[in-house]
Amino acid sequence: MANKIEQGSFGRVRVFNDFLGNSVSTVPTTTFVQLAGNLGCISVSVANTALAGTVDEPGGILAITTHSDDDDNCAIFAGVFKAADGGCVMEARFKMDSILLSAVFCGFSETLAVTTPVMPAEFATETLDFVATGNVVGMVYDKDANTADWRAAFGNDNVAVAGSDANGTRAYEAPVLNEWDIVRVEVGADGDGWCYLNGRLIKTVKDAVTTTDMLHAVLMIENRSGVARLFEVDYFYAEGGRDWTDS
Repeated sequence: MANKIEQGSFGRVRVFNDFLGNSVSTVPTTTFVQLAGNLGCISVSVANTALAGTVDEPGGILAITTHSDDDDNCAIFAGVFKAADGGCVMEARFKMDSILLSAVFCGFSETLAVTTPVMPAEFATETLDFVATGNVVGMVYDKDANTADWRAAFGNDNVAVAGSDANGTRAYEAPVLNEWDIVRVEVGADGDGWCYLNGRLIKTVKDAVTTTDMLHAVLMIENRSGVARLFEVDYFYAEGGRDWTDS
């Protein structure tokens, strides 16, 4: 992309939410007012899901409680971003109340149904499955795997991209009950992709995405047990370049 930053002072588009806005009056409460599908600049796809604030821990935490039906989910997302406009990055910090009964995806997905989202990538038994069409880059945890672990996943049109591991790259760091994980996913302007877990690079893949495709930054939990699950998000961040073309 040609450098046309002289057109304006804001060459990067960013979203960051620390989920501090959980007061509905002068007395702090645990209920979020903004339940109409938006928390600041972040959209929330809710399927019978409860959103609240965690007030017994500092710093602002969004508490997501899924519905009790099996495979009910909730996605928080922002975008879209285009890698060709200077690359994009997303990062989130979160924890689960049960590592045995949930699946989580954190990263970028080209397709995302707003009202009925599905996990962009899943892992069952020993196999990684790309559910979302188009580009997918992110970290996946799935209780349906034979071995509990985070995996870096790189896919396009339902298949693993060249240079990635067909069934994802294991982090050898399974999530722990009620302990925070930080996932960071980067996509370069050339389409290369990087997946990090808790500050450690898990996998990098050259030409992981098509640079001109639009990407949603998404963090998603899916209930895999028929029991409501609690998912707490400390922060959600995403950034990409601005398109400076004249039309």
